[in-house]
Amino acid sequence: MEKFILINKDRSRIKVFEPFEDVSKPSPSIDAMMISYACVYKRSSKPVIKGSRVETIEAARKEYKQLLEEGWKKTSIYRNYF
Repeated sequence: MEKFILINKDRSRIKVFEPFEDVSKPSPSIDAMMISYACVYKRSSKPVIKGSRVETIEAARKEYKQLLEEGWKKTSIYRNYF
């Protein structure tokens, strides 16, 4: 599973969806997604990460789909920062 970065229409907010590996179990498995959110104050600067949370894969897919319906776009511009 790979990481996905979405950016809003105004190009001011970013959400990063990436696999979350639970290392507390004897055999680590990926059954959740970490969703990080950041703000972009200047296009030429590094995004400021505001926070993150861990969701089930189903909840993350639902949020991802909802954001796409609201006009967010997939991007790779900020891939080096996350």
